[in-house]
Amino acid sequence: MASKKKKPSLDSCIVDKKGSVIVVLDNIRSLHNVGAIFRTCDGAGVKKIYLCGMTGTPPRREITKTAIGAEDTVPWEYRRYTLRLVKKLREEGYQIVALEKNSQSEIFKKAKYRKKTCLIVGHEINGVKDSVLAQSDKIVHIPMYGIKESLNVATAFGIAVYEIASQLNDL
Repeated sequence: MASKKKKPSLDSCIVDKKGSVIVVLDNIRSLHNVGAIFRTCDGAGVKKIYLCGMTGTPPRREITKTAIGAEDTVPWEYRRYTLRLVKKLREEGYQIVALEKNSQSEIFKKAKYRKKTCLIVGHEINGVKDSVLAQSDKIVHIPMYGIKESLNVATAFGIAVYEIASQLNDL
């Protein structure tokens, strides 16, 4: 006769699966993108999300629609000023990595990430603010092979966060 296993509590699942990556959303304007990023963070085992500036926060119908409950399973915090937060995270020993294409960025798969990594993604049109880029240890980008110069922020985030988690063996 097979024995019944006790189902783990939601709290124990959250604690057990969290990796070492934290995420900063810098002025993401679309609540649907915020929700999609929450859901991806849950799947990738992200430790925490910081929602900064004009980035919307739960509870919002548009976030819940795409997050499908991940806004309740991934710890998050709102911070008004991204730059202040990034400086604090740097002091705490986080490697600051911005996902942005510029003259200093390297291909995201070629970059090496530290165990304590903070991944920053920015506004859908304007990207990560220059002041935040200046505080970044690395700026990484996803190569584009089509006509468009970038992917949707939630899509690009998913590609990058899974690469980082994979390199750090957080998955």
